Amino acid sequence: MGALAAAISSALVALLLAALNVAAALGFEEYVPAVLLPPIGAGVVFTVLYWFFDRHAWKLRYLKAALGVPDLSGEWRVEGQTLNPDKSPSYSWSGDVTIVQSWDRIRVRLRTPQSGSNSITAALVRDEADGFRLFYSYRNDPRIDQPELNPHRGWAEITFNHALTEGEGEYFNGLGRFTFGVMKLTRKV
Repeated sequence: MGALAAAISSALVALLLAALNVAAALGFEEYVPAVLLPPIGAGVVFTVLYWFFDRHAWKLRYLKAALGVPDLSGEWRVEGQTLNPDKSPSYSWSGDVTIVQSWDRIRVRLRTPQSGSNSITAALVRDEADGFRLFYSYRNDPRIDQPELNPHRGWAEITFNHALTEGEGEYFNGLGRFTFGVMKLTRKV
């Protein structure tokens, strides 16, 4: 990306310098110092290219395959089971997960009828044997009508299959709710 930015920037700077020659011939040369054009041009071109790559280009089929980065963005259905450490009965829960992803960022949002959580940090790792692993920490906030639930923080690890249609994982909570469990995600069509 840096080499492409340098090539495009060089071409743009050459055009701008030609425009400066025209401006100088017309008597306007003191308004734009020529020494500023190369770094400004390179910075602008790199910023535009990076924005395009970050938002769109990395999702292109062949580029995505070459980079080895999956596109997990979208809506997922989640079915979970909380396993309580104090031997009390486990319980099942369900909800929806929204994954928002760009080339260098990923955000996970879980919503259930009782609460919602947002990822704080997230990382995606390619696992050549099993698929792709998503690791993230989160903060969960119960709905106001759920006084028996406490806000808490937690950690999840989900392994997605190679087709990116399903994921299975585990989570644990702390700092307000000390539980752990398993969950299964299925991509919504």
